[in-house]
Amino acid sequence: MRKGMLALVLGLLCLRLLPALPSVGWLVALALLGLAALGTRLRLLGWFMLGACWACWSAQLALDDRLDTALDGRTLWLEGQVVGLPTRGERGVRFELAQPQSRRAELPQRLQLSWFEGPELRAGERWRLAVSLRRPSGLLNPHGPDREAALLARRIGATGTVKHGERLGEAAISWRDGIRQRLLASDAYGREAVIAALVLGDGGGLSRQDWTTLQATGTVHLMVISGQHIGLLAGLVYALVAGLARRGLWPRQLPWLYSACVLAMAAALTYGWLAGFGVPVQRACLMLAVVLVWRLRFRHMGAATPLLLALSAVLLVEPLASLLPGLWLSFGAVAVLVLCFTARLGAWRPWQAWTRAQWVIAIGLLPLLLALGLPVSLSAPLANLLAVPWLSLAVLPFALLGTALLGVPVLGETLLWLAGVSLHGLFAVLAWVAALQPAWLPEPLPVWAWLLVCVGALLLLLPAGLPLRLPGALLLLALWAPREPIPHGQVQVWQLDVGQGLAVLLRTRHHSLLYDAGPAQGASDLGQSVVLPTLRKLGVQQLDLLLISHAHADHAGGAGAVRSGLPVLRELGGEDTGPALCASGERWQWDGVDFELWHWPGGPSSNERSCVLWVQANGERLLLAGDMEAGAERAWLASTEDPRIDWLQSPHHGSRTSSGEAFIKALAPRGVLISRGRHNGFGHPHPQVLERYRRHALQVHDTALEGALGLRLGSHGGVEGERAGRRFWR
Repeated sequence: MRKGMLALVLGLLCLRLLPALPSVGWLVALALLGLAALGTRLRLLGWFMLGACWACWSAQLALDDRLDTALDGRTLWLEGQVVGLPTRGERGVRFELAQPQSRRAELPQRLQLSWFEGPELRAGERWRLAVSLRRPSGLLNPHGPDREAALLARRIGATGTVKHGERLGEAAISWRDGIRQRLLASDAYGREAVIAALVLGDGGGLSRQDWTTLQATGTVHLMVISGQHIGLLAGLVYALVAGLARRGLWPRQLPWLYSACVLAMAAALTYGWLAGFGVPVQRACLMLAVVLVWRLRFRHMGAATPLLLALSAVLLVEPLASLLPGLWLSFGAVAVLVLCFTARLGAWRPWQAWTRAQWVIAIGLLPLLLALGLPVSLSAPLANLLAVPWLSLAVLPFALLGTALLGVPVLGETLLWLAGVSLHGLFAVLAWVAALQPAWLPEPLPVWAWLLVCVGALLLLLPAGLPLRLPGALLLLALWAPREPIPHGQVQVWQLDVGQGLAVLLRTRHHSLLYDAGPAQGASDLGQSVVLPTLRKLGVQQLDLLLISHAHADHAGGAGAVRSGLPVLRELGGEDTGPALCASGERWQWDGVDFELWHWPGGPSSNERSCVLWVQANGERLLLAGDMEAGAERAWLASTEDPRIDWLQSPHHGSRTSSGEAFIKALAPRGVLISRGRHNGFGHPHPQVLERYRRHALQVHDTALEGALGLRLGSHGGVEGERAGRRFWR
């Protein structure tokens, strides 16, 4: 039984690795072969094939429900019902619309929409909306998150921006929204949004600083309703019944064990109902149900069996859950605890079990965090050692009781105020810990080094006294395994995917340069959310030069976040607005690579005053042109003896006022790298410019279509986009 479940789970999980889905014909054939194999010695292979076929079929249904490519970027009038809890931010509200209908087209079953400066929305309301629809997409950078995978796992068929709308009907069922409004209107010592997150699973009200603090201390799981919260509430109910029975206070006609399990499950389902039964909550309730059934009837089967059964059930219900990090981390944490707390000789004291649980989870989840490209919090064991009991005993009971008693004058508000005071203290401590030890974003490891870390972590989790634990600790030194160095005379170029903006990283063997830092506007700072994490994951420890082409927000907006996150030895800019002014003719050499600056200080506009960077490695040339327009292009040609290059960063994102005929003809590049946002409001790149590129037989590479663009200048190779790494959802 256990081997069959394991084979089924592996088949379901293999979906994550597929570059493309098999056709329907192949799925039917494989499913029939799998069924036939169940009655033979190849039954394990049969279970694997059935799991893989079920996962692929479910994924194909989700892909088929995405927005038609012909509707991508179009604005349609549609009607639908608001579901879930709309989230209000600084610039507007984000919400989901279910069962949308349009007279002009067939739409996906679920949309995720943003309405800038939109009105208050309630779950259950029906609206008629004018929406600019887009197929699911997202920025894609080296070792960064994949938004398309996350949207597919949530079965979001399209995203969009609301242009106009009118309410057609009031909310039919708005009790969760009503509870949230009452929580946000309460006096909880300024922590009303955090209490709403704990009670309703609505994390949209937490500030960016709160999320940064939680991430740095490895305590994000505390502020979203997850298995820990469901298990905590169920455990409290179970312990209460068990305690009453132990003291003879439980009715003898009711079997205490059966009652404890039933009441614990009822409490978990009630909490899940309050939280909206999202996928993480469904997963937690299902896991709990399996554990409680195991506790009642099947303890002789060991602790690993219910874990495997729960994982099988979760993946059968939603195979796309394997695309989300939460599934791997939640089941990984439970598996580590099962490994370390079962089949031990002797029992640990409660305080020993609690302290060791934090360390074994930190060690056991390390390989998963590395594989998923997630931050590693070095302070997580210590922070969770304090934060989990603090939240469990001094916050969550007050928050839940206060919510339940909001209708009782004074009492409910007082309990919420106590929860808020406790939360304020908890966040103060976590912020102090985060300041001492920020989260670590390790550079991705070679496969061999990652496998050594896996083996080392497993050996460290073995029982104390075994001689292999010390070698396990030594194997963790593979975390600092040397990476393949950049050859002398070459430069690694990454034009990052930052939407409608620009950020280009250039790395020689021992030096790093960042040309522009991505856009920032209001609460959206891609320097903080995209550029800085990508630099760290690529192994950049400091910037020898931060070069800001000019002062426009789409180029300079993220510079502040980069400065605060990394040491910057020198900074230059194309305009006299802070950094030292770029000077034409300045040249230098790093590791056999030549660099030269050009600047037109008399340019009539900020774009024309862009600082231009020319790079040459082993005879191969790159020109980073910022937002140069026609006038600057003519000035640059007039001042350059040999303008020929191999690669051109498309000036001004491919604007019609740039990339003139004479400029392209004189440069004669092999290819052009365009940095722009999909469906941007400027129409970049302009069709006339694209036609000009094609007429000169240039290779056109576009971040909106290919993700971040990588080039090894000096190797005379080609450009490769991040989307070249095929996945079935891209």
